[in-house]
Amino acid sequence: MHSGGAMGAGVHNEMSGSVQGGVVQAGAVHGDIHLHSDSTTVPVPRQLLPAPAHFTDRASDLAELDAMLVPGERMLAVLAGPGGIGKTALALHWAHRVHDRFPDGQIYVDLGGFSGDTPMSSEEALGLFLRSLGVAPQRVPADLAEQAALYRSLTAGKSLLVLLDSAFSARQVRPLLPNSSSSAVVVTSRTRLTDLVVDGGRLLDVRPLMASSAVTLLAKTLGGNRIAEEQDRAEALVDLCGGLPIAVRVAAARLAARPKWSVGRVVSELADEQLRLAMLSPSRELSVQTTFDLSYRALDERTAVVYRRLALHPGQTFGPAVAASLLGQGLAEARHLIEELVDSSLLEEVAEDRYKFHDLLKLHARQQADKQDQSEDTDSALRHVLEWYLAGAMVADRIVTPHRRRLDYAFHTGPTEQPRFADREEALSWLELERTNLITAGQVSLSRGWPDLAWQLSDVLWPLLLHHKHYHDRVDIDLRGVEAARRWGNAIAEADMLKRLGRVCTTLGRYREAEEHLRGSVAVAAASDDQFGVAAAREGLALLYADTDRVAEAAAEFTALVELNRAWNADRSLALSLIHLGTALSRLGRTAEALPHLAEAKAVFGRLPEPDPYNSARVLVAQAWVHCRAQDFERANDVAEEALGMMRHVGSHEGLAHAHEVLAEVARHRGDTANAVDHLQQAVHLLTSLGSSRARVVSDRLRSWTGDDL
Repeated sequence: MHSGGAMGAGVHNEMSGSVQGGVVQAGAVHGDIHLHSDSTTVPVPRQLLPAPAHFTDRASDLAELDAMLVPGERMLAVLAGPGGIGKTALALHWAHRVHDRFPDGQIYVDLGGFSGDTPMSSEEALGLFLRSLGVAPQRVPADLAEQAALYRSLTAGKSLLVLLDSAFSARQVRPLLPNSSSSAVVVTSRTRLTDLVVDGGRLLDVRPLMASSAVTLLAKTLGGNRIAEEQDRAEALVDLCGGLPIAVRVAAARLAARPKWSVGRVVSELADEQLRLAMLSPSRELSVQTTFDLSYRALDERTAVVYRRLALHPGQTFGPAVAASLLGQGLAEARHLIEELVDSSLLEEVAEDRYKFHDLLKLHARQQADKQDQSEDTDSALRHVLEWYLAGAMVADRIVTPHRRRLDYAFHTGPTEQPRFADREEALSWLELERTNLITAGQVSLSRGWPDLAWQLSDVLWPLLLHHKHYHDRVDIDLRGVEAARRWGNAIAEADMLKRLGRVCTTLGRYREAEEHLRGSVAVAAASDDQFGVAAAREGLALLYADTDRVAEAAAEFTALVELNRAWNADRSLALSLIHLGTALSRLGRTAEALPHLAEAKAVFGRLPEPDPYNSARVLVAQAWVHCRAQDFERANDVAEEALGMMRHVGSHEGLAHAHEVLAEVARHRGDTANAVDHLQQAVHLLTSLGSSRARVVSDRLRSWTGDDL
């Protein structure tokens, strides 16, 4: 068992997620566990949404939740009921009452089970949880089983409160349950999720408010003496609302917007409405649809248009800048209009400058758009928002990966209020924040018959996928990119996306698929006389050969690519090919030939107009391997240590893993077994966190060194 801290000159330990005290550094855990420590402290997650304003009654429900919280037993409560019944409000109110009993934090996620879009996958939710527990985005595993294993390790013994809002199924929930008897999990869903009973779940059916409680809620929300003056009418109003808290709040907002109106006026209007959204009504007398219609009618025309337009947004949450572009308004005006909808209880503010519709209200707003707007108008508004995301991502892309080849795009709209980034880290952070919206925008673009836009939205995510990996997302993004390119009829775009799909399949160890995609890329590029595309796809094939121990084939291909890129004066591509060629020659034992190629690669990167620190560091890793294979261990160690520092500086965890591999090999040849094992463990951990297929190879090597099941 190792402890954190230096174990030899230049040697250190790292953690997958920073926590206080000890941490389990787990590559693939089958036996021994090595404990490390780190002085870095990750803030305890405090993710609960604010406690609901004007919460009323629910005394029996709160008492039942209190009774479920038994010391020494994991609590799993499932709050079930129709939409708008107040499940989330109940869960949040209770969670805020007891949050001090969970010192390790509170985690919240909206699983989107009934939002009208695809529910959030367990993988996506686990990714959010792991990042909130200190795991860097680059280290979140790609595989659900690996994510769940890491989550169990990080939550073992912790006192956590987890709120899983709007769950779709028990299968979606199970991987998200923490591994601790001192934890509590509260799930809300429109279905009862009885399958969770076998996991220790206890069901709580959330019922409509009693009439007296609903009147109290109406009075709290509206304020003043208006309810006291019309008590009978108020009781009639909440009866027509079916005891649904969301309906009561919207009715109160209607009255608040018209201070001269009587409560009876609203009662009369409700009585005249047809039943809609019957599935969400406790009786056939009234539906939530009626309440939404009334609130919508109270809007002035300009705000009503905003309501309809914002519902076209493809993702769940959005900021004011995209709303400004969508609405064709300045940022200040867009904020004002959004706040009007927030004040009318038709839009929810989930964080500073982040908004979302309640799923039912979004459905209602879209229905209104279908009824009142021409299809040309809604198509134009939707394209505005999709192109805004593309424009913002293009800004980030050019900052993070300025060197790569891109295809032009002719914007149909003029995106306004585009984001600005101070540096590459800020640009990457924005791409991460808007990742789900960007992915959904691509899906919507393809479904609406705009394949050129769909392809661009796939392509522009490259810098995020390069640095933060997201391998499962990447497969879907690249597959969609291929389909979009084919519908678009753009062979260059198709070849490029087939190449990317081939590379990610190689990384995931899906070698047969990878070779099929890469050969398809070569064929498509050649048919369109895109020689640069052919060369890029051939490079992907050569890398596949190298990853599958066909090193001689890889070296021959890289040799040809070096000559091609030299003839084209394609300096950056030349330097990359030289790295690959030097590495392949080194693996073949031709170290004397490898070093000059790597030296030339270093020189070429040094004269590029735009610095490329990541690939410059890759040159150092390759050189270190050559020195190691040539038995020059002192030189190999020095160069690998330099590479390690550069990779840490650029934030490449894959590069760090490769540098650790070299240092492990050097230490083993020097007889320093402890340091060798430590470096290789760190490499395994980093590669496993990234979902790389190399993790298994390096794990096997580590087992052969230690004779242990790791």
